[in-house]
Amino acid sequence: MHKQNLFSKRDDKMIQRVILIVLDSVGVGELPDAAKYGDEGSNTLGNLAKAVGGLALPNMEKLGLGNIIDIEGVPAAKHPIGAYGKAAEKSAGKDTTTGHWELAGVISERPFPVYPDGFPPEVIEEFEKRIGRKVLGNKVASGTEIIKELGDEHVRTGMPIVYTSADSVFQIAAHEEVIPVEELYEICKIAREILQGDHAVARVIARPFVGKSGQYVRTYNRADFSLKPPHHTLLDCVEKAGMEVIGVGKIWDIFAGQGITKALHTEGNMDGVNKTLEAMDVLKQGLIFSNLVDYDMLYGHRNDSEGYAKALEDFDRRLPEIMEKLKETDVLIVTADHGCDPTTASTDHSREYVPVLIYGDRIKAGVNLGTLSCFSDIGQTVADFLGCGRLRNGTSFKHLVLKDA
Repeated sequence: MHKQNLFSKRDDKMIQRVILIVLDSVGVGELPDAAKYGDEGSNTLGNLAKAVGGLALPNMEKLGLGNIIDIEGVPAAKHPIGAYGKAAEKSAGKDTTTGHWELAGVISERPFPVYPDGFPPEVIEEFEKRIGRKVLGNKVASGTEIIKELGDEHVRTGMPIVYTSADSVFQIAAHEEVIPVEELYEICKIAREILQGDHAVARVIARPFVGKSGQYVRTYNRADFSLKPPHHTLLDCVEKAGMEVIGVGKIWDIFAGQGITKALHTEGNMDGVNKTLEAMDVLKQGLIFSNLVDYDMLYGHRNDSEGYAKALEDFDRRLPEIMEKLKETDVLIVTADHGCDPTTASTDHSREYVPVLIYGDRIKAGVNLGTLSCFSDIGQTVADFLGCGRLRNGTSFKHLVLKDA
């Protein structure tokens, strides 16, 4: 009843819906502390454009993308139709969970633990005991490479493949015909129970694959089992105000379902766009929070500049579908969660600024936001747009971009 009262009091002239789209890993240049993370010289979008001889992103160009940094093929717009800027990451770290949590108002003071030498015996032995199986791997590896290396042994023995990366992740790969997907999820839940305290990795990830020897491929049945955010987030604030929060893609996984009223699973970027459009058809008031993961998962970590460029251009071609579906009281925000520069020797995430593009009938055109002090400024602005209160972190820029604010 309390939520319904809050819901009914919303002024028709207020922003009713925010569509927040995260282009996973599309950073726009190294942060001042990038050297601390081994990321000097990283500039995912800028370096990528140079590597492929220029990008064709005319729709994001109109919003002001080329006004944020120099991007070959994407000139600065003389009259941007949106507001634009970039945001610095204040949290310690450069991973998916840290970036998304900061967007939603959570500043992480300490980075999540990482395991460059694999997981210690006390973790692996307890895990093996709990699941009743020995494991293979237990090392840092590329997900595609480790199933090539250990896939046959896994199929023969039924032993799941455990591996990690430079990120704070405990990944478990298994062939869907050897360990069915639902059983793999249960195994991941056991790992999540074990990985607490000093070993509280950000995510336990199920990495199912299919195929025959020499032809193994990962499937879209991946699932992330994240830690719960340490305190309330933007999603909680929107939900408590009586509005809906629709998570598209891995948003449910990143926030462990907290504050999300509906989750839409996706199979790739274009399906993510489709699901975002579907959510816009049904949502009346609240937040659509979408993650488009392919830039990071398929191209950034594999240093595939051509694939990365094509994926960006594919999204840009579909951006008008989203923009045309916006109602007068809607706001669209396009941003990112970290970098993953495919042109550097590293295949890991990079410590970078992220772009901020804002568009809608109620948004002033051509506003240069400059550099925001933290990703949470975006979250607090969304909270202000929707009238749902204060987050623990972040400074709103609503008054700078909203007409008649």
